[in-house]
Amino acid sequence: MHPEWASLALDPPRASAGPRPAAALKLQAADFRVEECLGFAPDGGSAHVLLQVEKTDANTAWVARRLAQLAGCRSGEVGYAGLKDRRAVTLQWFSVPRRGPVEPWLGVQGEGFRVLEAHPHSRKLRRGALAGNQFRLVLRQLQGDLSGLEAGLDLLRQRGAPNYFGLQRFGRGLANLHQVEAWASGTPLPRDREQRAFVISTARSLIFNAVLAGRVRSGSWDRLLQGEVVNLAGSNSVFLAPMVDEELSARCAAFDVHPTGPLSGIGGLSPSAEAAEAECAATANLAALEQRLVEEGIEASRRALRVPVIDLDWTLEGDALELAFTLPRGAFATSLLGELFELTGGEELPAAD
Repeated sequence: MHPEWASLALDPPRASAGPRPAAALKLQAADFRVEECLGFAPDGGSAHVLLQVEKTDANTAWVARRLAQLAGCRSGEVGYAGLKDRRAVTLQWFSVPRRGPVEPWLGVQGEGFRVLEAHPHSRKLRRGALAGNQFRLVLRQLQGDLSGLEAGLDLLRQRGAPNYFGLQRFGRGLANLHQVEAWASGTPLPRDREQRAFVISTARSLIFNAVLAGRVRSGSWDRLLQGEVVNLAGSNSVFLAPMVDEELSARCAAFDVHPTGPLSGIGGLSPSAEAAEAECAATANLAALEQRLVEEGIEASRRALRVPVIDLDWTLEGDALELAFTLPRGAFATSLLGELFELTGGEELPAAD
């Protein structure tokens, strides 16, 4: 594998300066707690049931299959908004087709999960139907220079973090990235629909990380360049800014808008001027991969280069650090923590998707 590809997945450039202390994460499931924030209320419809499920040491797909068995439906009829990994305690939302009263779902449990809430709802829960995720986690066995830790955390709170796709997007042992490399070299995509989606998603993630890495190196990841495709915070809306004036720069500083990078494919807005030059330079060695995405007819979109770290708070006691924060959907906790720590122990962190 090209060493640059592995670097973009494993250890992309950091915006923060100085050495990173080592820290062990998820030595136990309770060290990583995440609660999904739907951003909407159940609507009382009759077709489905929204279930809030607490799961411990169980992955999302496995719980979805168990819920399908209990609901007497096919696995594909169970909806969930985002994947969460196994080594964690998560409060996660699922939907199942409604076959009768809602109340019997309350308290239903199985290996590694139990249903906390059940509400009538009109639609199946779709991937990405989240406002964000609330995290509470514990880093243990801190080692190294901690003198700049609180200043670094405070800077994260003020400045946000580079919005890299995290290591888990690239697969255990970079398995997904190896498939992307084969596809770029001419190997057909897998026939299985889910596996095809993984390869395409990984390819787009790699290209995005390359663009963000270039902007981090130049110090422009959290500011707007001339010709930027700008994201309106809290939405998927983007607009082209041929010129960046003081007002738009002030909105960026206030986290009202963000600079963006590509989720490559066909169509969509493209940057111009300075922003286009930066993007083209960063993706010069990925042209073959971009072409494969075009050939597949994948619709292009944009992703914010920066993620705000909302309500960040921390408590440091001895060699253990407890962190609490909220991330918008699609952001990776790995990207935030990787700014300040060399992480060891446990499994890879989940995305806040």
